[in-house]
Amino acid sequence: MQLSKFSDYSFRALIQLASYPEDRWTVDSLAKELHTSIHHMKKVIYLLSKENYVLARQGRNGGLRLGMKPEDINLGTLLELTEDTLSIVECFHKDTTCPLASKNCKMKKIAYEASKEFKNVFHQYTLKDLL
Repeated sequence: MQLSKFSDYSFRALIQLASYPEDRWTVDSLAKELHTSIHHMKKVIYLLSKENYVLARQGRNGGLRLGMKPEDINLGTLLELTEDTLSIVECFHKDTTCPLASKNCKMKKIAYEASKEFKNVFHQYTLKDLL
């Protein structure tokens, strides 16, 4: 199972902001520091600020900073916000091409349990645990 770039960049951005709480970051400086494209970082910061994980202020004393305490940012909740899908097999989708999908396939159940456990592990940690 692999996280999307969007989730990866979201985790990285929050770790960076939490690691340097006194600094004010820009999207450009975060993207450069984290070796990501500015385009991707803009999308990440837009969502994170919309959900109050990041505070974005304009002007002379503006910049980006963490919007919550690190111990209040649950990694599982963040993962569910940033991942479109954690489907590890094709049959998790409604439009499936698997010919076994309608024959009580047991693989789907096992894959679902594995995916659920994957998310549960993330739910056990906060951003503070990453610092």
